[in-house]
Amino acid sequence: MSFYSSLGYLVFGSRLRRLSEYFLMEVNKVYEQSGIAFDASWFPVFYILSKQQNIPLTDIAEQLEVSHSAVSQLVTSLKKKGLVITAPCPDDGRRQLVMLSKKGEDLLHEVQPIWKAITLAMTDLTEKQQQLLEAITQMEKAVQQEPLSTRIISSMKN
Repeated sequence: MSFYSSLGYLVFGSRLRRLSEYFLMEVNKVYEQSGIAFDASWFPVFYILSKQQNIPLTDIAEQLEVSHSAVSQLVTSLKKKGLVITAPCPDDGRRQLVMLSKKGEDLLHEVQPIWKAITLAMTDLTEKQQQLLEAITQMEKAVQQEPLSTRIISSMKN
């Protein structure tokens, strides 16, 4: 039995992080082997922009459930690479609209077949664990209702 699996829930988050990092590393290998200059960490923003252009930065942050600052940093990085452009929102100059540049749109078309292949490969990988995504969704909902820290502190009092 491996060190991590022997510790059960005590290292649950660490195991999920390791698995997530592994997936990102493997997907980045595919982009690299395909000769595509794309980083898996860009996926959430690119996916949102593939569905809606001229979207406020704050809306991207809300959809991704991350801080405005985190999205702003990623968008700034993508802007420096020439993949996105930003413009002030016409009805509120304090808000920034984000859209793919021509270079970003070209890159989007290159990566979309890989996204389909990722979906197929991950479906195949998890075929025997069909409830995995639903279980993760339920866990996300549960910690939104009552944070893990609250649960831990409550368990310490018992």
